[in-house]
Amino acid sequence: MQCGRFGGGWRWSARSSALALGAIFLAVAFAHPARAQSAAAIRGASQYGEGHVVTRTLQRFEELVRQYYGKPVEFVLQTDAARGLERQYFTAISQGVLDYAIVAPVHMTESSSMARLIEAPFLFRDAAHWNATLGSGALKPFIDEIAAKADVMIIGFAGGSVRSIFANPALTAEDLKGLSIRVPGAPPWREVFTAAGLAPRVVALNALYGKIQQGAIAATEGDAATIEAMKLFEVAPNLVPSAHAIAIRPLCFSAKTFRALPPELQAAILQAGADATAFGRRIERVEDAVRLDALETEGKLKRVPLEARGAIKQAAAPAVAAYAQEIGAEALLGAINEAK
Repeated sequence: MQCGRFGGGWRWSARSSALALGAIFLAVAFAHPARAQSAAAIRGASQYGEGHVVTRTLQRFEELVRQYYGKPVEFVLQTDAARGLERQYFTAISQGVLDYAIVAPVHMTESSSMARLIEAPFLFRDAAHWNATLGSGALKPFIDEIAAKADVMIIGFAGGSVRSIFANPALTAEDLKGLSIRVPGAPPWREVFTAAGLAPRVVALNALYGKIQQGAIAATEGDAATIEAMKLFEVAPNLVPSAHAIAIRPLCFSAKTFRALPPELQAAILQAGADATAFGRRIERVEDAVRLDALETEGKLKRVPLEARGAIKQAAAPAVAAYAQEIGAEALLGAINEAK
């Protein structure tokens, strides 16, 4: 639209209007009344409801901060995606308009390509190796890069749900060779599954049920919660416990907020982050196993023995190493491999 204001004229474009409205939306979405009421309020967000393990881990973090600090601390945790989704939280924490949240590594890839490596399939030998990696300093290169590039502190790692293979045809472990399977499109998933001897394909999640039902693809991979929620057990009831990936959920804290806090509160936050995420790992592992067992007990899944898991990981290892080399993360992969 053209408007001659004071004779000079100026143009208000649709693009300018959209950008302005977008800025207003972000300001409203991430503004919080508690900040106006109390400068000491520490603001968090979860895209999940009260009963979800992510929300409970954040609540445990709040409890432990209060316990370790020994003084009143005001936390404001918004749940049920009231402040958007995890992909928005990371940017908000980086900007200092949100203080803490659990954010999947996939939403950190613009700041660190290592985020994809730590979620790569067949990275961990077993659950004990995964837990040792998260509880030690093995992921320090990733933590340091996120801090340097995004001004976000990772103060602990939660997670624990296990991803396995779910197939339509009745099969044995030997039948995995050449099995067509849906995998995420992000690197290095296709490369790793190909090296492991399977035939990975990228299929949209909303089309997956139908593709398996039609025989266009034989299997998918995922965790118990996803298989249950999407009712994929109806078309892929054969569970191959490959445990090729275990969820990693970083607990992020705004470095901008952290620097403004008293030293005693800073120390409490760091300790609470480590302890709350260890708590989160324990409960998520247990609840994931219970969910999977329930699906088996109800006759919705049939477990296929997999004694060759070690050999499959060994076959996949060169592809994982090649990806680490490609992104310059050989030191990180070495630290993960050595974690005990």
